[in-house]
Parts: sequence; structure tokens; C-alpha cells
Amino acid sequence: QVQLVESGGGLVQAGGSLRLSCAASTNIFSIRVMGWYRQAPGKERELVATIISSGSTNYADSVKGRFTISRDNAKNTVYLQMNSLKPEDTAVYYCNAALWGATMSTWGQGTQVTVSS
Repeated sequence: QVQLVESGGGLVQAGGSLRLSCAASTNIFSIRVMGWYRQAPGKERELVATIISSGSTNYADSVKGRFTISRDNAKNTVYLQMNSLKPEDTAVYYCNAALWGATMSTWGQGTQVTVSS
């Protein structure tokens, strides 16, 4: 089982930037896919971005061109660079990871991102 520790959330004005980090407790090459999800008050959790073992990425339409997911293999860490933030990006952001061969994925504890207008 992998453990995930997120950091980097906070309060930022609209148009600003934040970078979220998700550190995995295991070698990142044992992880098939990692991703960022978010959940705003009163809404369902939604996909933001994913990165698979090959390095291919996928983004929600709402964040394309503004957010970038990347990883540092040496640090077993995945990042989410968020630029041009909007108030509608306000949510708790969760990191998720699925190991090769696992039937279930693991969630981080979440980090709050608040964008003021």
C-alpha cells in the first residue's frame, strides 16, 4: 500500500499561481497512474489531471492550458502547477495513486486551494 502526502495549497488571488506536491511513500515506478482530483463544497469529486507511468498526461477541459501535471522520479513526487487560477478552481485537491496490479487506489488527505476574486 502506498501513502501520499500532499502540500502546497493556500489562498491566492484570481490570476495567480500555486504548485501542489504529492509525495509517494514508494518508488514511483511501482505506480501505474497518479492524478489530482478536486472537490468543491456541495459538488462531487472531479478529475483534474492524471499522469501514467509512460509520462502521458490527461487533463479536464476546465484546466487545459492552465494546469500542468508533472513528476520527479528521483523524489517519488508528482506536482500540479496551477496558473491563471480562477475562483471556480476553489476546492480541496486530492492526490490519487494506483499501484500496478492493485484493485484499489489510494487517496491523500487533501489540500485546500482557495482563489479569491
